[in-house]
Amino acid sequence: MRLTVIGTGYLGAVHAACMADIGHEVLGVDIDAEKIAALGKGVAPFHEPGLQEVLGRAVGSGRLRFTTSLAEAAEFGEVHFVCVSTPQRRDAPSADLRAVDAVIDGLAPLLRRRCLIVGKSTVPVGTTDRLTARVHELAPQGADVEVAWNPEFLREGFAVQDTLRPERIVAGVLSQRADDVLREVYAPMLSADVPYICTDPATAELVKSAANAFLATKISFINAMAEVCDAAGADVTTLADALGHDSRIGRRFLSAGLGFGGGCLPKDIRALAARADELGVGGAVTFLHEIDEINARQRRRTVDIARDMAGGGFAGRRVAVLGATFKPDSDDVRDSPALAVAAAIHREGAQIRLHDPEGMDNARAVLPLIDYVPDVDEACAGADLVLHLTEWSAYRCLDPVALAAVTPARRILDARNALDVARWQSAGWTLRALGRPAPPALPAQQAAVGHMSPVYSAGRG
Repeated sequence: MRLTVIGTGYLGAVHAACMADIGHEVLGVDIDAEKIAALGKGVAPFHEPGLQEVLGRAVGSGRLRFTTSLAEAAEFGEVHFVCVSTPQRRDAPSADLRAVDAVIDGLAPLLRRRCLIVGKSTVPVGTTDRLTARVHELAPQGADVEVAWNPEFLREGFAVQDTLRPERIVAGVLSQRADDVLREVYAPMLSADVPYICTDPATAELVKSAANAFLATKISFINAMAEVCDAAGADVTTLADALGHDSRIGRRFLSAGLGFGGGCLPKDIRALAARADELGVGGAVTFLHEIDEINARQRRRTVDIARDMAGGGFAGRRVAVLGATFKPDSDDVRDSPALAVAAAIHREGAQIRLHDPEGMDNARAVLPLIDYVPDVDEACAGADLVLHLTEWSAYRCLDPVALAAVTPARRILDARNALDVARWQSAGWTLRALGRPAPPALPAQQAAVGHMSPVYSAGRG
């Protein structure tokens, strides 16, 4: 089929490359001419495992090309996928749909033959009905141009896999024709027995928001239990293991730590709560506000524990920060818990050196006043405290003995509960983790107290 993908950010670039990879002819569209030029050369605009290979293959085959012209897209496509961003509004918790509306207002007047517009962006329930009315008003073909909603369920770090081998496909349609078209688009997935759920647009719109709200609830639940464990002297990792054996609960995403971030979960739970308020049922989702607060509290608790480990204050202390992205295998720092913690301790006077395998350029654009270093040893050299804030595999595999050679203070806060406590402790480190009892200090750790660097003037560095 001839598909267009409008918006070539994280969602759109992956979707366009993968649709071409399974055999469709695809035209990617974006207003960013520089990005379009790079994509046209087969260069991925962000870090995502596997995308560079799929993109290069699709461009090289001739099935994928890119443009900045909506007119060209209107002439080319039988199906138009809308993949633009829907961030949180600056002045409210609800979703900002200006990019979606701009696509519809720009594309619809150019559509002079029967086609299907398919939204993939995360939007408030009721959006398809509103856009359908707008399309019928603007499109020369009127009702022959249909709108459907087909939400994405991509996980950063697994986006290519989630597109080519999804756990399910949800199609919110208003006609049998629209259902038939989407079944044809996703025929290779359906032939591999991927579940296909055909429903009304309102339900399809709610699926993504509800899924993210449930996931955020699960993460925040175990983080709330971590706070209780800290107070009671219990171990949240063992608690989560025990809960995970319950088939009604499961172990996935039941790991306590710094909390969630990124471009989806935080804004999606706020947007869902805001839309429920607009529909007059805000009382049904009041728990979402507490979920958001628990997530924010984890960041504050991490700063508090780090401050205690640094001797009661950060002024002039040297702090190594391992991780800037909101999760591993991504260069995305949007609403990153790691970067939020780094910013907070910097404001309190810490001298920070930060390392991240992929996200330092994006982090520097958000938080330019700290030092970014190319390797872990340089970040940790002479540090009074090391903060493990993003669970990259490279950090989980660090050698604590070797790192101790450049970090005499040997204090580390594992805010992701991903490090081997016994291994680090046996190497002489004092390791704290959220929701886990602090282990008794070994003699080598007690001796390390004297190695904390002098407090420097808060006005330096």
